[in-house]
Amino acid sequence: MQNFLAFLWGGVIAVLGGLIGLGGAEFRLPVLVGIFKYRTLQAIVINLAISLVTVVFSFIFRASFTRFSHISANFYIILNVLTGSLLGAYIGVNFATKLNEQILTRVVVAFLLVLSFLLISHAFIASLPGLQLPLSLRILLGFTAGIVIGIFSSMLGVAGGEIIIPTVMIVFSVDIKLAGSLSLAISIPTIIMGLMRYHRQRKLGEIYAHHGFIAFMAAGSILGALAGSYLLRFVSSGFLHVLLGMILFTSALNLLRRKRAHLAV
Repeated sequence: MQNFLAFLWGGVIAVLGGLIGLGGAEFRLPVLVGIFKYRTLQAIVINLAISLVTVVFSFIFRASFTRFSHISANFYIILNVLTGSLLGAYIGVNFATKLNEQILTRVVVAFLLVLSFLLISHAFIASLPGLQLPLSLRILLGFTAGIVIGIFSSMLGVAGGEIIIPTVMIVFSVDIKLAGSLSLAISIPTIIMGLMRYHRQRKLGEIYAHHGFIAFMAAGSILGALAGSYLLRFVSSGFLHVLLGMILFTSALNLLRRKRAHLAV
């Protein structure tokens, strides 16, 4: 029964992610903790593994409407942000494994609240003009943003697309659709770095012990990402961002409430 629910939730979450061009890890994390009752660190490692599968397939699906030549022409942006994000991912695992569960949960809640704000204000962010900055300053900002993205990616088991996309749009003056593709290209090696670091910290036992659950949720995620990409043409993008932002905001508050209730018992 749990595997069926994992498949179902994986599909639903990936549909939400596919509708806005993300892997859906932001929505998956509170589900893993709040519904499937995984400890926060367990949920983060499991989420990272499922995120890798989802982001890889999302990149493949997205390649059908984004020319690879457009992505390769902006390879310097990928390399710039990726250099920082790999360093951040390396650092982030140390933070995640050293914090106690209560503090780590608070970090998760704060991150989800920030992401909900980014989603709700997405239309405003998309309307902002790109910064007219010298190339050297853009590279510095991209590298610094990459470090922050990598830290949160490995700490929370997410791809970090909701931070990468607006960063690339504003700092490098890139269109939102292309920014989504560049975000996926940056996310894949960042997630792999995080998993490698967790392996060195001997935390990947969470993946091996729950491989069946992960396989079913990953399978649902692949189908959901495909369905979400298809449904995108029928739904207003602006409405979706606000709706999903509110869902994420509510999920963060529910996660905090459940953890407080658990500690009070």
